[in-house]
Amino acid sequence: MSEIRRFFIGILTFFTILIILSFAVTLLTIVNIPRIIPNKNLKVSCGSLSNTMGSATVASITAALRILHKLEWDFQIPEDVNTDTWYIAMSNHQSWADIFILLAAGHKKIPLLKFFMKKELQWIPIIYLVHKTVDMPFLNRHSRVQIQANPELKKVDFENAKIAAKRFSRNPSTAFSFAEGTRFTGQKHAEQESPYANLLKPKVGALAIALSGMPQVNTLVDFTVVYASEKRSTWDFLCGDLSKATVVAKTYLLPENLKNRSFEEEDDYRKSFKTFVDAIWLEKEQTIKDLEL
Repeated sequence: MSEIRRFFIGILTFFTILIILSFAVTLLTIVNIPRIIPNKNLKVSCGSLSNTMGSATVASITAALRILHKLEWDFQIPEDVNTDTWYIAMSNHQSWADIFILLAAGHKKIPLLKFFMKKELQWIPIIYLVHKTVDMPFLNRHSRVQIQANPELKKVDFENAKIAAKRFSRNPSTAFSFAEGTRFTGQKHAEQESPYANLLKPKVGALAIALSGMPQVNTLVDFTVVYASEKRSTWDFLCGDLSKATVVAKTYLLPENLKNRSFEEEDDYRKSFKTFVDAIWLEKEQTIKDLEL
């Protein structure tokens, strides 16, 4: 692909996504005005309509990407999932493209993914409105040094996740977290001394807290995303360099000892949840090796 054509595709993709999101968020904002009324049934109805509109937005963006990028996305989704129940979900994280490919992979297979987003993104108007209308919660990302200096900071994320979990309970939802907490890079991998060749160490806090507030959940869905290209930047995605990829989803029944527990109060719960996720991470590592494109 010539650099001129690549640049043109990148700019066109950016504005296409921006236009679709702007239109969708405007409609969602109007639809959600009644949420200010303290009526549970009304909030449930608004949530259901918002999820439907969110799914339509995902379909529109995916269709645009298929035209602009000639996508070669292969989705391997198990048949034992549906859109009428609640899930928690996680994935490896390599690029901004992950958000779009995961939304497309889950479209009409499971309820709309509700991403836990970095609080720094709340200053972007579209993202803030998505947070308000489709219940995608913001989480603080405090460093280990900050938490050691002020342990109370850790409770902020717990409270945010709990509030989000209550909203998730109104309508079938998929509470989603990038378990690594940040995008994978060689530098981060080395700094962590990660035991996994293709993954950072998983963090379980957001998912565990979401689960503690979602008693309806019985299943965790784990997504593994593998790209053919080594390029990972946002601009690379917009230019279509990540258009060939495979997503493999696997389902895991949640052990009874992980349900109806308090993550921030019970050390054994933290250890049990981490052990559960670590076992999945070992499987994921092998899946990535098997899927090298």
